[in-house]
Amino acid sequence: MTTTLENNNSIYISRILSLPDMLEKKSFFLLGPRQTGKTSLVRHTLKGAKVYDLLDTSLFLELSQSPGRLAEELTSNDRIVVIDEIQRLPILLNEVHRLIEGRGIRFLLTGSSARKLRSRGVNLLGGRARTKYLHPLTYRELGRHFDLIRAIERGLLPSIYFSDDPRADLQAYAGSYLQQEIIAEGAARNVPAFSRFLKVAALCNGTIVNFTNISNDAQVPRTTVYEYLEILKDTLVLHELPAWRRSVKRKPLASSKYYFFDIGVVSHLQGREFRPGTPEFGEAFETYIMHELRSYIDYGSTEPLSYWRSTSGFEVDFILGEHTAIEVKAKENVSVQDLKSLRALAEEKKLKRYLCVSLSPRTRRVGGVVVLPYRRFLDSLWSGEYS
Repeated sequence: MTTTLENNNSIYISRILSLPDMLEKKSFFLLGPRQTGKTSLVRHTLKGAKVYDLLDTSLFLELSQSPGRLAEELTSNDRIVVIDEIQRLPILLNEVHRLIEGRGIRFLLTGSSARKLRSRGVNLLGGRARTKYLHPLTYRELGRHFDLIRAIERGLLPSIYFSDDPRADLQAYAGSYLQQEIIAEGAARNVPAFSRFLKVAALCNGTIVNFTNISNDAQVPRTTVYEYLEILKDTLVLHELPAWRRSVKRKPLASSKYYFFDIGVVSHLQGREFRPGTPEFGEAFETYIMHELRSYIDYGSTEPLSYWRSTSGFEVDFILGEHTAIEVKAKENVSVQDLKSLRALAEEKKLKRYLCVSLSPRTRRVGGVVVLPYRRFLDSLWSGEYS
């Protein structure tokens, strides 16, 4: 793991995704919420590439009026081309398609929203470009810079994790998101209503969503709640966690759970801090582990991730693939009672491993369940032990 100092004295952390390796044979969409580090990753690893930043108003206007200018400006020396914030100008993808086919140019098309890219009639290049997602910083990427309390208090957006004023930066980030992602795209016409919904949704982080309750608390129609949740998913701020439904002895629920992409953003939207020893810290720790699992999958594993809950009330936080059950407990002393849901699921005899990820200082086995210190779990996860 290497680190370098940026011009503003913040630390640049090398990322797991290798853009040069990705672009060796194929073009890619690289999607991720704002400030996850897409621009820094391009700047540090694709130094010879030509970059078109569609946040540049003059460039945006030029290319929107004449997409063909892209082909006119590129030369035979331009083998890799980056178009930043491609969702602002989807029509440009027709020209990108032509240049991939006609000149063999490989494009990196970055974006902070998939909403407009999923609109009817948008050219998604017909398999000529794959899709990767960039997440906030991970345990493996941070290495010696990782600190669990810092990660949960600030979140893992690079600029905020290393900020000298993370609270102010989180406040600015939330405002930037409302302004740039929602208003600019025209996704939600009633911004005050969406702002109310966003705070209520944050309070439901990591839970099965009750749409009626959210509708009442946010003072918006139930149908609007569905629409707003789709906006959060399309702008990559919310991850949907589906239910695992293969249990037979105990009837499973089918409803999904939803997690925000960054625990620092959740903390700001909820208006509270996550202190160790509180129930809120336990919820935050679970969201952090969700982030690591989601990143691990998107960076190469490709296995499904789900959760299990029976109608009788047993619940296991995560099912990785079809082999590993993971319960998360933000405590040092994990009791037998804390493992009851894992043990109930183990009765199904469908999975290979049953793990409790905790703040325990040492690994121990309780029946068929392994209680793990979270660092041991993360080391094993990223080394591929749970594949």
